Amino acid sequence: MKLIRLYIYCIAIFSFSFLQAQSKKYTIHSVAFYNFENLFDTINDPTTHDDEWTPNGAQHWTKEKYEQKLKNLSRVLSEIGTPENSNAPTLIGGSEIENRGVLEDLIKQPKLQHFDYGIIHFDSPDKRGIDVALLYQKKYFKPTSYSNIPLYIYKNNLIAKEEKKEETDDEVEIKTENKNRIFTRDQLLITGFLEDEEIHIIVNHWPSRSGGEKKSSPFREAAGNLNRRIIDSLQQINPNAKVMTMGDLNDGPFNRSVKVALGAKAKKNEVPEFGTFNPFEEMANKGMGTIAFRDSWDIFDQIIITESLIKPDFSTFKFWKAGIFNKPFLVQTSGQYKGYPLRHSLTEVGFSDHFPVYIYLIKEMKL
Repeated sequence: MKLIRLYIYCIAIFSFSFLQAQSKKYTIHSVAFYNFENLFDTINDPTTHDDEWTPNGAQHWTKEKYEQKLKNLSRVLSEIGTPENSNAPTLIGGSEIENRGVLEDLIKQPKLQHFDYGIIHFDSPDKRGIDVALLYQKKYFKPTSYSNIPLYIYKNNLIAKEEKKEETDDEVEIKTENKNRIFTRDQLLITGFLEDEEIHIIVNHWPSRSGGEKKSSPFREAAGNLNRRIIDSLQQINPNAKVMTMGDLNDGPFNRSVKVALGAKAKKNEVPEFGTFNPFEEMANKGMGTIAFRDSWDIFDQIIITESLIKPDFSTFKFWKAGIFNKPFLVQTSGQYKGYPLRHSLTEVGFSDHFPVYIYLIKEMKL
């Protein structure tokens, strides 16, 4: 009889706890990153190497193709994070963007216009003229400061032996008159308030693997070190600073630039105070990817967060979970690259050679 009463008591306690958990409601925001892959307009800019992406260039880039590209990208951005969050991402980091004008055209697309996105963008020294940027829903995010932080790397920093060159649209440019400096994308730092909470975002597009992964690794390690210094400086001002660094890192979660320079950990319980957590390493362990090369998948596109965002208290915004947005309409269905991200070709205006990534930030609502 006592055992029966104890069993009933346990069931009652469990049911009460379950109902309490079910009664909690959360505010949710999606945060995304997407490499837009060659989001160029059709106008030839004499100061950059954009000739390929003009009507007379190798890609025969016409107004009609450009408009279809915008339409395609807007569909993706409007759907990232669904169905868990019916709203489009509050924050979207982007790369391979020619200028502010293409972003203004993008946010005017019918699928995005009603979200009322703002733009934060700087022209970078990249010689192809491609930049990084942040789109944000003005209703939820109020930027207070932003700056572009240059990455200084030089040809004579190379310490690895010559390798077979990997295919890349992102050629590293050498400026011999400037101590062999390699001009790459700046790192974009934004501070602002997500609703009533201060957060910091770093948007990245780290140096490519042009010349080979090992040979070019020091450049991306330098990018990771710069990221770490930016985060350290924010944490010196506020030890509880909430920082998200996102981008196309041209390295996977296991590479030195991420694991050593940035110090990202795969498991929450391994993250030290002031450390960083990378939810995409576990996905990489499962064979998932955002980009494919010679039938091998890797996750170059990542969103890495500071320890302050993984604490178990949801009274303020915290990380919930992450994902790769790889819906069927984004996947090549035939030919040599079947199963790869559906990118642009001379015969088809696709989406991108990368899948976008996202995380959710949630906060318990006060009832």
